[in-house]
Amino acid sequence: MYETSDFKKGLKILIEDQPYVVVDFQHVKPGKGNQFTRTKLKNIITGTNLERTFKSGEKFGVPDVMAKKVSFLYRDESGCHFMDRSNFEQIDLNDEDVGDKIHYLVEELDVDLVLFNDRAIGIEIPNTVILKVKETGPAFKGNTVTGATKPAIMDSGLTVQVPLHINEGDLLKIDTRTGEYLERANK
Repeated sequence: MYETSDFKKGLKILIEDQPYVVVDFQHVKPGKGNQFTRTKLKNIITGTNLERTFKSGEKFGVPDVMAKKVSFLYRDESGCHFMDRSNFEQIDLNDEDVGDKIHYLVEELDVDLVLFNDRAIGIEIPNTVILKVKETGPAFKGNTVTGATKPAIMDSGLTVQVPLHINEGDLLKIDTRTGEYLERANK
């Protein structure tokens, strides 16, 4: 069991039989009255945000949430398919469970499969991935205006703003948290 005094960012707690992760919290000690804790929580299954205030000392259950290392295999009309490298078991998730992270999945990418009560509910991906440029406008010599960008469509379907010197076929490092171009990757 956890109490409000145990709160820290990233702590997973159980509220009304739903797993939540603490995004932010603030312990408040008013001059008059009892202490309380303001929290911002995120539902691990649905991704919805919740703001709640809890009395000091309130207790919470520990959710049965764990992560398992898996590799992305492929995507088809039935969803995304992953493989547990330890026992070669194949795990399938539908596109809704993967969410917008689907645009960062490339073959053989290692991800964390999130399990709640031994049921796959989603994935956690690395902070950066390397994607190949599928389509973009041409690069022009002498087009060196600082900060100028153009749209590029990656092989996963993601559209990213990139510098003007990027060409089709280039490998780029993309930040999965923001969807922004970071740098050109080595081939």
